[in-house]
Amino acid sequence: MSDSAKKYTLGVRKYINRAKQVARQRDRLIARMKKCRFDTIAVHGLYSVEEMIEKNQGSIIEPAYLSTSEAYRDSDELEAALAYLIPSWVYSRIANPTVYYLEETLALLEGYGFDGETSCLCTGSGLAALFCATDPFLVKRTSSLAEKINFVSGMQCYGGTFQQFSVRRMAEHGIEVRWVKDATNLSEWESRIDENTRFLFGEMPSNPTLSIFDIEKVAKLAHEQGIPLIVDSTVATPALLRPLLHGADIVVHSTTKSLAASGFAVGGAVISRKNIVTNIENDQMRENFALYLKQLPFRDYGPSLSPMNALLTLNDIRTIRQRMAVLSESSMKVAQFLESHPAVSQVDYLGLESNPKHKLAKKYLKLVDSADSKGKELNRYTHLMSFRVNGTAADTRKVFDRFRLIIRATDLGRIKSVATIPAISTHQQQGEEARKCADIPPTMIRLSVGAEDPHDIITDLTYALSMVRAVRG
Repeated sequence: MSDSAKKYTLGVRKYINRAKQVARQRDRLIARMKKCRFDTIAVHGLYSVEEMIEKNQGSIIEPAYLSTSEAYRDSDELEAALAYLIPSWVYSRIANPTVYYLEETLALLEGYGFDGETSCLCTGSGLAALFCATDPFLVKRTSSLAEKINFVSGMQCYGGTFQQFSVRRMAEHGIEVRWVKDATNLSEWESRIDENTRFLFGEMPSNPTLSIFDIEKVAKLAHEQGIPLIVDSTVATPALLRPLLHGADIVVHSTTKSLAASGFAVGGAVISRKNIVTNIENDQMRENFALYLKQLPFRDYGPSLSPMNALLTLNDIRTIRQRMAVLSESSMKVAQFLESHPAVSQVDYLGLESNPKHKLAKKYLKLVDSADSKGKELNRYTHLMSFRVNGTAADTRKVFDRFRLIIRATDLGRIKSVATIPAISTHQQQGEEARKCADIPPTMIRLSVGAEDPHDIITDLTYALSMVRAVRG
């Protein structure tokens, strides 16, 4: 018995001993599921037949625990739970059984093929996940007022990420974000790092320009400097990319997007490997970052995920590999059509061989558990692309307004095709100068290809793009 356990009453220690038995059972279940293939994990997660029967009255689908709080047998169990000595969810702001099912599934999926252990924290949105993943590193390490905290990020990122970094962090709190304009340039990353840098961050691939970077090289650079690499893998999902396998410490998702294709649920997730690299002296944070978030900062900030949203997301995840395969194949056909269209000046899609980042994308974006005739995993390049209208900003808006099938909305990863003009929507607040640096012109349309027949998507694009010729004529 540990010294910390000895200070508790005999009744509390009884619950602690029972919890150890539960932990051993869970470890055995994790080991069992890690031997399964990706699709099996996506379908079952850690919701076992034993749990269905023994805890949930035989429910074959994970139940939605909508209660705000958990009841306890006596004061000893209450004390053990609130001290985090036993498996417990306590209060839905801190944790929830339904959310656990989602967290355990995502931890296994992001850790698929990874030798180490992974853990996950789910949040109420993708931006909440981004905040939770980055905030613990942005603390002063000394009492010196001269300590100037900074972090390094790829310039090509989601508009909400740009706002959180540039406005909430830098303008309001004086924490400097150092932007990398060309994420493929390792020297540029290296030049931004100094002794006060706390982490490196990048989207892979980015929204909306489909920028990418070499995760292995950037992770190695980060670790040489004693800091973690955080990767937003929202667009790719674990079906196409698992950054932890390539050296990243932490992965962030807006589960609202590609993971929850139905569009019913907003949410976010932070997945970490054990023993991350960091220059912050906090052993608990280093050893199990996601669990540390859940037990301390997350508990105090309260960006919790709704149990219903967790369940809706979990249901969509069950078919994530098949869905990403279909959407990627359709996207390739749409991208090839757009690339050959005279009303389009440029197509940003990583699957096109004309894309200068295609070779690097081919290294990382692979459909999990797939195989070609030689046994190699098949490359698939996600559902997201952007294209630039060969005309003016006004022409672009007219093309956009003529869509009849493609939905005009600030969303992506849906089962339905969705488009937006980033310069006037998702990246509007970024400002013209920053949009220029990120290569987001007013003639760009971002397109997230859905599960419709690609022929019908192309027909809609053909009709919309005919406006460019009509305007010029």
